[in-house]
Amino acid sequence: MPGHVFHPGHAELHGVTVVLDTSDGRTIVGRYHDTENGVVRLHDVAVHVGVGGVSREEFLQRTLKFGVRTEHKFLPVPAETVTAMRPLNEIGG
Repeated sequence: MPGHVFHPGHAELHGVTVVLDTSDGRTIVGRYHDTENGVVRLHDVAVHVGVGGVSREEFLQRTLKFGVRTEHKFLPVPAETVTAMRPLNEIGG
């Protein structure tokens, strides 16, 4: 529901599974915690590096269908490397 804050006092995306695109070519999917001191902090994270294997689109479709295959319990991402961030559920199915 737009405008709903999962936990009052936190950013609108707090607790929401998001997709980050980064300037180094990674696609990162994880539960958004916050952005503090120039770092986007995510929990329960999967990373697609775009080298061999499945395509970015296949990675996102599998994640939508089966959920995040957690590779990292916590992952700090430098905010200056993030080129796009949006909720996973906004990715076409």
